[in-house]
Amino acid sequence: MTNDLPLTKDMILDAAEQVLRRYGPDKTSVTDIAKFLQVSHGTLYRHFASKAALRESVTERWLDKSIAEPLEEVANTSEGSAEEQLRLWLETLIKKKRMYAVDDAEMFVMYGDVTLASGDMITMHINRLMKQIALIIERGMRMGEFKPGSADAIARAVFLATLIFHHPSHAHEWASERIDEDFNTVWQLLLSGIK
Repeated sequence: MTNDLPLTKDMILDAAEQVLRRYGPDKTSVTDIAKFLQVSHGTLYRHFASKAALRESVTERWLDKSIAEPLEEVANTSEGSAEEQLRLWLETLIKKKRMYAVDDAEMFVMYGDVTLASGDMITMHINRLMKQIALIIERGMRMGEFKPGSADAIARAVFLATLIFHHPSHAHEWASERIDEDFNTVWQLLLSGIK
């Protein structure tokens, strides 16, 4: 079992994603990933201290590419009003989470597991998302659309108030017939508080 190519962290993460999607997070071992790469499992431990560290890195990269970066584009656009931009940001987050829960179920399950196990990485991800919301809120305040206040505090409130629609522990509720109506109700309540 030898692979003469120099092994990079990204190569390992690419392979791990493929193997995790094939076997699922519960059944995938470091040995499975090593076999896929045609290296010894010890080689992987030179890059990642443990299976948990590898799973966390895979999840972090997946969250960055699949969630945070597309939302960053929404937050950085200046098209439309801040209200429209904030609604689009939330709808994009919700749509992506629902889509990945179905279309990339293995990675979504792992993301849910890592959410429970790895506080620091998830906290950094959430802080990044809340900074994006704060950017939109600040723009709304500058334009006079939103009343003055602490953009960071308001962003946190918006994020927390909408958790049921995007946190993986609530995924079982997303198929409810009322979920879109519930979001609209929460949205109107949030809007009445910031306008």
